[in-house]
Amino acid sequence: MPEPILEIREVSKTYVGRRGLFGKGAPVEALKGVSLSVARGESFGLVGESGSGKTTLTRSILRLEHPSSGRILFKGEDMAQLGPKALRDLRARIQIVFQDPYASLNPRMTIEQIVTEPMLIHRNIVGLDHRGRRDRAAELMSMVGLGPQYLRRNPHEFSGGQRQRIGIARALASGPELLLLDEPTSALDVSVQAQVLNLLIDLQDRLGLTYFFISHDLAVVRYLCSRVALIHRGELIEEGATDRIFDAPESDYAKMLISAAPEVKVPERA
Repeated sequence: MPEPILEIREVSKTYVGRRGLFGKGAPVEALKGVSLSVARGESFGLVGESGSGKTTLTRSILRLEHPSSGRILFKGEDMAQLGPKALRDLRARIQIVFQDPYASLNPRMTIEQIVTEPMLIHRNIVGLDHRGRRDRAAELMSMVGLGPQYLRRNPHEFSGGQRQRIGIARALASGPELLLLDEPTSALDVSVQAQVLNLLIDLQDRLGLTYFFISHDLAVVRYLCSRVALIHRGELIEEGATDRIFDAPESDYAKMLISAAPEVKVPERA
């Protein structure tokens, strides 16, 4: 197995209960000792229902949440030990594609401004001047199947699938090694979902990206991911090769999920 790019070691997160009319509420355990490892260049899927802990884990990887205990390592470095500059530089290497393509793009910005913004934020790493950033934005737009002729337009001029392609171009702008894909196709029509998934497969082959795919959609995960982990109420229930999980699930939870989703049978990838 290739070396891990992301390691999550015994990560727990407890939220303090909110104070209400009758005193403080009970603490909420969002994550309970979660451990997993993602190899460089693989597509890893994290599957769980709403409230399972997927979002908390994703935010913890991005350092938008601080685990109550445990460690998260990126390329062997403990992210909790990084100073502000090192953490900012690290975020150039870990980017996210959001679920809602309508809410994730600033309507007041042109597509060129949206795609070049990460290059400006991480200009010490990207190292491009104004002309270079424009050229790179044009290249990225072509890479996601839209083309540079759309750079002067605004988000409202695009469909949901096109907006998600723009979101992917933006996520690639800083040259990341790891992409967190937070339900990136759930807001799209089925036909458009397939196009975006095939684009992600193509980009991974071309750029050597690592994907951490967060979803509740078993069919999408089976199509894109080589390994999968199931999370339920903050606990990792089962983890393994995708085909093994779907064809011979071991846990009752995995069996329940798969039996409740007959649509998991998907065409073979080319």
